[in-house]
Amino acid sequence: MKKYVPNALTLLNLLSGCIAVILAVNNHFVAAALFVFIGVFFDFFDGFAARKLNVQSELGLQLDSLADVVTSGVVPGIIMFKLLGLSIGSGESFSFSEGWGTDFYGVTYSVSITAFFGLAITLASAYRLAKFNIDEEQQTYFKGLPTPANALLIISLPLIIEFQNSDAINHIILNKWFLIGLTILSCYLLNSNIKLFALKFKDFSFKNNATRYIFIILCIVLLIVLQFASIPIIILLYIVMSVLDNLTSK
Repeated sequence: MKKYVPNALTLLNLLSGCIAVILAVNNHFVAAALFVFIGVFFDFFDGFAARKLNVQSELGLQLDSLADVVTSGVVPGIIMFKLLGLSIGSGESFSFSEGWGTDFYGVTYSVSITAFFGLAITLASAYRLAKFNIDEEQQTYFKGLPTPANALLIISLPLIIEFQNSDAINHIILNKWFLIGLTILSCYLLNSNIKLFALKFKDFSFKNNATRYIFIILCIVLLIVLQFASIPIIILLYIVMSVLDNLTSK
């Protein structure tokens, strides 16, 4: 029976991602972000459960990546698509020469072609997960930004707009060129060769996990002080600390 526990957690991750997709498509970004957080939680603990119960399997590995494609690939792609649409026009309907107009049951919508660029995040995420599945090196570290971390980066944008109440920050986030630049950066980081440490503890000694403990403590402090605005900073901190850790280990 215990061999089914990790896969059940993975399927809960997939279910959370499916719900998040529906919510994101209907512009309920905060609720979508909540289900992405829930999905990432299950994504972390399915692997943890598999290791602790000693029931790791090839099926579990493949299922985990399939679930991540939805929760950490499709959802951030949709959210970036929506944000790019908002940065170009107002509301659900846009009337630009670069738009595609559709008539569905008598309701006309016009979607900017530029907004589709946001879906590059979904493609890059799927490619990154496919590479991860056949890469035998990534057992104790990640090569490139993990898809859950990238998903948290993207979904933090509507949360910052909703809860930080900063016109200056909102103006930056809803700038078309900022979003396009962030999409390109996101796709690069997902498939880069940068070695990033994994939050996997073989033991709980500080000596063997100093980087992990320091990172977790800094994350807690940043979340308390900056709230959702801390998430992009935490992702940057994760990359910087990983690079420094690689340099010191050499």
